Amino acid sequence: VQLQASGGGLVQAGDSLRLSCAASGRTYSTYGMGWFRQAPGKEREFVAAIGWSWSGGVTNYLDSVKGRFTISRDDAKNTVYLQMNSLKPEDTGFYYCAAGRGAYATSDEYDYWGQGTLVTVSS
Repeated sequence: VQLQASGGGLVQAGDSLRLSCAASGRTYSTYGMGWFRQAPGKEREFVAAIGWSWSGGVTNYLDSVKGRFTISRDDAKNTVYLQMNSLKPEDTGFYYCAAGRGAYATSDEYDYWGQGTLVTVSS
């Protein structure tokens, strides 16, 4: 599986962005999909994940983004999205999508990673 993330940019606090992650490969629908981020000088952290559609697409979120971010997937388009609303400066960082074994919050559960897309939120 190859992953291509896009949609990052420079926005002001309170604005919204939608990130997309396009996946290649016919087995995309069998993977759980996740988003992670890494701010300058910090470790990579889990943001959101979504399980397989056929099992209900269970979602999992970092506490600090609950109610502001929404992860979704469109298996017909082999794409996972991260809708980010009410953005805060602390949301700044490179955002990476990943494909793995389910809607897990640990990076070890993901086998494939895309390149990052930069999100910068100014105050």
